[in-house]
Amino acid sequence: MKRLLFALPVLVFVVLVGYFLLGLQRDPSTLPSALIDKPVPEFGLPALTDKPGLAAADLRGQVTLVNFFASWCVPCRVEHPVLMRIGKSVPLVGIAYKDKPEDSRRFLEELGDPYARIGVDRDGRTAIDFGVYGVPETYVVDKEGKIRLRFVGPLTPKAWDEEIAPLVRRLQS
Repeated sequence: MKRLLFALPVLVFVVLVGYFLLGLQRDPSTLPSALIDKPVPEFGLPALTDKPGLAAADLRGQVTLVNFFASWCVPCRVEHPVLMRIGKSVPLVGIAYKDKPEDSRRFLEELGDPYARIGVDRDGRTAIDFGVYGVPETYVVDKEGKIRLRFVGPLTPKAWDEEIAPLVRRLQS
C-alpha cells in the first residue's frame, strides 16, 4: 500500500507531462472554432477611414476574408505585405481591434491599406463574438455569410498559397 501511495504522484506527473507534450505538438493556427460552418455573428462597426464601416450583412454575397488587426500588434506588421498582395485579388475587410482610430489610420498610411472596408472594434465586443484569441486572426467567410476557416496568427505566403487560397477558390466556384 505504501508503494502505491509513493507511485501515485509519479504517475500523475507522467500523465501531466504526456498531456502537455501532446499539446506542444499542436499547431496553434489550428485552434478550434465553434463558429465553423455557422453564420458570422451579428455586428455593426463604424468606419475607420472614408471607406464604409463594416457589418455582418456586408459579408454575404461573395467570399470574403475578415482580418482582425491592430497598430500595436507586431505580427500584424509581419503579415501586412501578404495582405497587400491578397487584397488585390480577393475581397478583404479589416476590423481594427482595441486600437485608437488615429493609430490604426497611421498604421495603414505607413504600410498601405489592403482593405475594401474597415470597421472599428474599440471595445473588442465583435472580436469576442467571433472568438478571437488575439490579433492577427483571419476568417474566410463564404457567400452565405458562414465562417468556413479561422486562421490564427500572421498570414504567410505559404499559408495563403497552400491552405487559404485553395479554399477561397473552391468557395468562389
